[in-house]
Amino acid sequence: MSNLFKFILNLLPRPILIKLSYLARPILAFAMRGNNYVDPIDGKKFKRFLPYGYENPRENVLAPATLSLERHRLLWLYLKNETDFFTATLKVLHFAPEQAFYKRFRELSNLEYVTTDLFSPLADIKADICDLPMKNNTYDVIFCNHVLEHIPDDTKAMQELYRVLKPGGWGIFQIPQDLSRETTFEDDSITDKKERTKIFGQYDHVRIYGRDYFDKLRGVGFDVEEVNYTNTMTKETIEKYRLAKGEIIPLVKK
Repeated sequence: MSNLFKFILNLLPRPILIKLSYLARPILAFAMRGNNYVDPIDGKKFKRFLPYGYENPRENVLAPATLSLERHRLLWLYLKNETDFFTATLKVLHFAPEQAFYKRFRELSNLEYVTTDLFSPLADIKADICDLPMKNNTYDVIFCNHVLEHIPDDTKAMQELYRVLKPGGWGIFQIPQDLSRETTFEDDSITDKKERTKIFGQYDHVRIYGRDYFDKLRGVGFDVEEVNYTNTMTKETIEKYRLAKGEIIPLVKK
């Protein structure tokens, strides 16, 4: 199954994958129901999760009903347990909205919820993250997760995120990160898609972020808290929700 998923992920463009996934989800969720693992986003239980990954697929990580990955389930738990996101009146900007969240966030009556992306069919506003059409100090909350690793000029993108966030506002900017690396690695000379996938983990990634990612965010003005949320959980909880132990949530504030 891992090889099949790897083939499909590399063959089809992301917008097409998103549309096809709407058809596949009910079938997968029914076929894989069980009691071993729980997706906290919808509360459903499964005998196992699906594999996911471009170069080296990870086993048992993709929840069949919501299509959430480890990072989505971790973020959901954090938002639910540690923030007022689901109750406070907030103006929210969500970049490249994930399917696991999109409909649920859209239906929250406390949010003024706006989505943006250059290509996603779920985006309200088609916009370049490096040249946003929004006014200064507009949003209480910004989600920009697994986006910046795709952006050649990520400094400009971070500056734009800072500009449109309200003073006192907060955001979460998750990225694929190698915490064993002190500094971020990028090499524009690598242009072959297969080679990029091998080195960066995905053909459309332009860098591998290291621990210096947090300081780069601080460099554009953000206050940054490096939240190791799984550190507050038992091994049994981490396994039940199939989380990535030690994954850091980058919580930014202005």
